[in-house]
Amino acid sequence: MRVLLADDHSLFKEGMTNLLRARGIEVVGSARDGFEALELARALTPEVILMDIGMPRCDGIAATKLVHTELPQIHIVMLTTSAADDDLFEAMKSGASGYLLKSLDADTFFALLSSVMAGEPALSPEMASRILREFARGGATATASAPEADPLTERQIEVLQKVVDGLTYKDIAGGLFITERTVKYHMREILQKLHLRNKSQAIAYALRSGLVKLPGLETL
Repeated sequence: MRVLLADDHSLFKEGMTNLLRARGIEVVGSARDGFEALELARALTPEVILMDIGMPRCDGIAATKLVHTELPQIHIVMLTTSAADDDLFEAMKSGASGYLLKSLDADTFFALLSSVMAGEPALSPEMASRILREFARGGATATASAPEADPLTERQIEVLQKVVDGLTYKDIAGGLFITERTVKYHMREILQKLHLRNKSQAIAYALRSGLVKLPGLETL
């Protein structure tokens, strides 16, 4: 994995660089603000950008919009101290592939970071819970409805329901007595049929359309 860091705190970037390299991850560069992040993204074409929100000149959310518009193949993961709902939802609407808090422990951080390369959103547990509840209320606008979506099979709806329930692909496979590869195949088919890019968009679409239900929805 080739990673670009975007953060205006030099000490944090140095520590994060050492941590990433100790796990075998290549750090291709570091930016001090959003504009520099865009310039380095163009020049270095990283696979992932770890993007802080509070930066001078151009903040992380504005930078995410710029990078995602020009270089949509790059996964942008917010890595921040901000747990504010406004920052979370604006970041996801701007094209972020994840939202992680700097308070995460290292093992959880790397587990979530690796999920990005598998096409899954990297969300701190608290952030994921907030997004699901907001989607259930119909208040979030992080994703758009898919135009002319093809109908899903019963098995695909079953898989999607379990994804909404918060199960991992491994757990879904065990519960349905299929392989994890088959679960991933179903998710690819679901995304293709619904004209969506990632799992978080599929969850949003499923809840908004009434295709599946969020457990405990009646209590929200």
